[in-house]
Order: sequence, then C-alpha cells, then structure tokens
Amino acid sequence: MTLHPTPITPIPEETARIAHAAFPRGNICMQMRDLLGSIYDDEQFADLFAGRGRPVVPPWRLALVTVLQFMEGLADRQAADAVRARIDWKYALGLELTDAGFDYSVLSEFRARLVAGSAEERLLDVLLDACTQRGYLKARGKQRTDSTHVLAAVRTLHRLERVAETLRATLNALALVAPEWLSQQVEASWFARYGRRIEEERLPKGQSARRLYVAQVGADGQRVLDAVDAPDAPERARQAPEVAVLRRIWDQQVTRTPDGGFALCDPKALPTASKILESPYELEARYAVKRGRHWVGYKAHLTESCDADSPHLITQVHTTVAPAHDVEQLLAIQQSLAERHLLPAQQLVDTGYTSVRNLARSQTRYQIDLVGPVYNDRQWQGRIPDGFTIERFQIDWDRRQVICPQGRVSAGWSETTSSRGRASIHVTFDPADCLPCPARARCTRARTGGGARALTLHTRAEHDLLGVARSRQQTNDFAALYAQRAGIEGAFSQGVRAYGLRQARYRGLRKTQVQDVATAAAMNLCRLHQWLGGHLPATTRRSPFARLAVA
Repeated sequence: MTLHPTPITPIPEETARIAHAAFPRGNICMQMRDLLGSIYDDEQFADLFAGRGRPVVPPWRLALVTVLQFMEGLADRQAADAVRARIDWKYALGLELTDAGFDYSVLSEFRARLVAGSAEERLLDVLLDACTQRGYLKARGKQRTDSTHVLAAVRTLHRLERVAETLRATLNALALVAPEWLSQQVEASWFARYGRRIEEERLPKGQSARRLYVAQVGADGQRVLDAVDAPDAPERARQAPEVAVLRRIWDQQVTRTPDGGFALCDPKALPTASKILESPYELEARYAVKRGRHWVGYKAHLTESCDADSPHLITQVHTTVAPAHDVEQLLAIQQSLAERHLLPAQQLVDTGYTSVRNLARSQTRYQIDLVGPVYNDRQWQGRIPDGFTIERFQIDWDRRQVICPQGRVSAGWSETTSSRGRASIHVTFDPADCLPCPARARCTRARTGGGARALTLHTRAEHDLLGVARSRQQTNDFAALYAQRAGIEGAFSQGVRAYGLRQARYRGLRKTQVQDVATAAAMNLCRLHQWLGGHLPATTRRSPFARLAVA
C-alpha cells in the first residue's frame, strides 16, 4: 500500500446542510470537527506506508475513525458501517453523503501499522497538541497518576489445563504446516485426547487419575519435541512458533520424575510471575495480585490534568505487564510527558509510586513536586512501642558517624553502589556497645555481625528529602492537596463503564497499548465536549448516609 498525502478538503456542502438539519444543536462528532478540524493529517502517518503499491485510505480518516470507534465501543464492522451510514460521522470525516466508505479490515491493518511503527501514541499526541494550541491544556499545571488492571482476552487456565491446551495448540499448528509428517508421529488415542479444547469438566477426577493424566500429557509433549528436533523433521515444523511455546511451557511446568515419568513442577520451583506463560494463545499476559484482586493480563497507568480552570484531559497512557510494580513505571511516565512538553509542576500519586528515589528524581530531573504518602519505617522497630527506628538515630554526615538513642557512636561507615546503580550507606555499631545495652530489645535482634545493630541509609540528599516528605504528609495542607488525587478514580470509572478499559480487545502488550491510547483519546473528546457544553467535572459523590455523617 502506498500513501500520497493530499490536502484535507472542506466538508461537502450537502453533507453539512443535511447534518445541521438532522442535528440543529450539533453533537460531539460535529462539534469536534468544527472546533479541532480534522485533528489528524496524512503526513503524521506517512512513515508507516511504503512508497509503492495500491492507494491507501487516507490515514487521517482511519485515525479519526479509530478514536470514534472506541468512543462508542464499536467493533470494526460496526465502525465501517457507521462511516457509510451515519451523517455525523460523514461530517466529521468530510465525506460526501454518497461515499461508500471502506472495508472493515482496513481498520485492523491500520492498527497493525501503528504497532509495527511504534506509532500508537500519535493517536493521543496529536489530539493533545490540538488541545494545547487552543488553550485547553497547559504544561506545569497539576496532574494525577494511577493504575488499574486490564484483563487479557484469553480464558484463564489452571496449570493442568495450560499444559494440555498448549500441546493441543501445537498439534493444531503442526497439522496445518506439516500434516503428513504429523500423522506419522501421533497415535490414534491422541485424537480423542487432544481433538477438543481442554476444559476442567473433561479432565479426570481425583488426584491419582490426574497424576496419570499429567504423566501421559508430559510424555506426549516430550515426544512431539523429540520428533521436531529429529534430523528428518521438516523445517517448517521445527520453525513453528507454537513449538517454541510448547518448549517454554514444558520447561516451566513439567518435570521428570525419578522413575522416568512426568509430573507438574513443584509450585515453589516455578519462575517468577513476570516470566510464567499463562496461555499458549497470549504470550505476554501475566498473572498478578494486588490488594486481594487476582487477574491475568496487563496494567494501564493513566495520567490526567486536574487544574480547576480547564478540562481534565488524559495526558499520558502507559501499559505494562500485570506484575510490573508501579514504582518502577514513574520514570517512563515522566519521560513521556517531557517529550510531549506536558510536564506538571505537581504530580499526585498514591503510595505505590512514592519511593525516595522517585521523589529525588522527580525533583532534580524534571522539577516536579511529587505529592503522595511515603512509607514510614517498615522494619520491626517501627511496629513496637518506642522502637529504635532510623529516625531516632543522629547522623553526622560530615564526620561519617551515627549516634544511637543511647548515645553510642557507630564503629563503621561504608558507601556502596548496587549493580543497578543505587548508592547507599552501610553503618555498623560495635558489638561491645550493643550486646550489654539495656535497650537492646527495642533496637536489634541481630545474630550476625557480633549481634550489633546495623543501618542502611540513603544518600544524604535522599535522606533529607525523605524526612521532609514524612513531615509534610502530617500537615493539613498536604491532606487537602492529596485529596485531589482521588479524582483519578473518576477517570477509571468512566473508562471502565463507557469504554471497556479493563477488558483487552486484542492479544499482546502493544495491541493492548493501542486500545488504551485510543480509549484515552476518545475520553478526551468526550470530556472536551462536556466542558464546552458547560458540564464541569463533578466532585466525588457521597451517599445520603455519608452526607449525614458529615453534617
């Protein structure tokens, strides 16, 4: 397919006349076109198309249709039908009333090009640029960030189902690429065992029966892997992606028994959640648990502006695998905002993002005041009455000494840097001071290092910053400011209820990112439409009973 960018023509007169007659007060699609123009243009997507080939549907229209599609929760077929049938869509797209549109498969091809060209962020970036130019969005304001879970578009499988279903998926793939060869490798019983989807109700009942089933499936899978690795195996079978998946699942989930059979691995021997494959059909979805919620899929981080005098717009979307910790994502989020020239002066986050390193990096690198509660000392000393936490030790940075609450001076001070580049300070005390100390029960339970107390300190700048943050979060001003962070829950509520944010439409991390970015762009159009119509963001609702308590 080839792209020859062409100027965007005005809305056809007949389309405009009929649209205004049908919608005298306009609607969101018409207002968007009148206010923001076409938003996108062909040049913004020119690098995604080759220089030769058949003409392509103008990419600016495909980008706009994609956003409208997510705004109304339409499938590709429904979106293509809307282009053909709906007057307001033709108005937004600048089409004649007689225009027949395009085949629905073009939308899937366009998303694939966005993924291949790492261009999915353009759906949101271009819209944000248009909003910035018109004064609806500004940098160095106030923004808030949080994350929510996204369920993968796969069936959740327990370990036995996963192993057997992986073998079935591999057999199906080999039956397509090398049917004659495969028919020589399998036995007649395999067709009954793997001919249908593996489901819980079809599996054997009882522990002993299931152990025999696992042994049989493990042996069958190993037989397939051995056959594929044989010199006479066809190359197309050896190169099948499903074979690589089978090998990974067998390495993770299946083990040899002492008698030469097969069994499921001990759960304690499994890899970490970030590495375990949860389905042979979705290789990037991962299992995670957060605050008692278990899911297989991804995690979406949303950042939105929250200044009182402007519409609340989503300024950044960051999609990760489910087990990825929030604290490790803040740098990528801020880098993305910096590239868009949309860095805030204050960023409101919850405790999951507020490590001392993030506090320091936000302040020094981006001049962002990161507003969020930081953890208090989580050592056991902080959980007992009058325990000797680090805050009770006096640190003399110039002399490189620490004085304990009992007045004893430290014996050792060493600065180290971890393999990840993290600097820290290790402080030790003399066992001769610690062992006879009458307050030892409130200070240390150490059995190594002679039984003396040892401290691990942040660098001086980070230590001071952490102390300021802990003091600050005890004030009423901090409570009033941080209360605004709760507004991000409204963004998630809107995304979930109106746009299906927590259910992935597609498989794969990058495709899920496309969905999240398009959803954010759709939410922004809706919010801008509401703002211009005089509907300001509502405050957090309170139930009648809760209001009674406040009164």
